[in-house]
Amino acid sequence: MMKSTCICLLSLLAPSAAFVAAPSASRSSTTTRLSAQESSRADFLRDVTTAVVGVTAAVVQQPFPAFADETLPSGVAIKVVKSGNGPQPDIGELAAIRFASFAGENKIDDIFETPEPYYTRVGSGGLIKGVEEVLPKMRVGDRWVLTVPGNLAFGAKGRPASAGKPRIPANAEIIFDVEMVGLPGKEPELIELIGDN
Repeated sequence: MMKSTCICLLSLLAPSAAFVAAPSASRSSTTTRLSAQESSRADFLRDVTTAVVGVTAAVVQQPFPAFADETLPSGVAIKVVKSGNGPQPDIGELAAIRFASFAGENKIDDIFETPEPYYTRVGSGGLIKGVEEVLPKMRVGDRWVLTVPGNLAFGAKGRPASAGKPRIPANAEIIFDVEMVGLPGKEPELIELIGDN
């Protein structure tokens, strides 16, 4: 696996030879070529960085905590993967979510591949504190990757291993990939069927 990763990275770096400046007869054409090369170098470096992050995430086989779009005062970092335009949940409202969570390389849960989403009451405390804080900010259709600090996840006690679930060390940072897929009380199809009285 490591050998194929190195080969992949080298194949990405090989085209860098194309960025060597060729000798030029005139000064103005040299300036034009150099400014084009500088732009190309910036694009090249961006592409290499993106590839390295992608390969690292693939090798580790977990969502890579990307650069945060927002960090809440509590320390929870939010990276928006997809923006939805549906309604936002109210506290106490039933919400349907799909999620995958990781503690380092250990997968804690993955509800993305199950036939039914996970249903939770927003603000009920059924999920870790960092996720409970973020759910009311989401809209139906949003998919966010949260980086939850240990004190808002499983805390100083961590969590012992149980059947099919890994042990989570004390104060472990949790990566929580969550998608808001529905709000049963606010979905237009249900409201049309049963009425809104």
